[in-house]
Amino acid sequence: MDLTAQDCGDALLICVPDTRIDASVAIQFKDKMREITNSAHARIVLDLSRVDFVDSSGLGAVVGAMKQLGSERRLDLAGLTPNVAKVFRLTRMDRVFRIFDDADSATQADAA
Repeated sequence: MDLTAQDCGDALLICVPDTRIDASVAIQFKDKMREITNSAHARIVLDLSRVDFVDSSGLGAVVGAMKQLGSERRLDLAGLTPNVAKVFRLTRMDRVFRIFDDADSATQADAA
């Protein structure tokens, strides 16, 4: 899985180009997130606008990426498609993550 990263001031924007985060790529996703987020950014924004499917393994990988950042750094999500947003709502993960409509609004939001 190839993730792209872009410095956006106080945030690091990571884009997921794939349409699925499922069991077949979950470990690769977590490894790549760990590699990319070794920067000093206090805030990471994960752009999921191209992702149309997340299964339990994929959801676990996103949660794992958040936990790997530790309590002093945060992972925000942006651009959830309807199918992905539904998974986050059903699992109540929408209460764990700050979720933004798109990457622009996420990167411009206050870090708090």
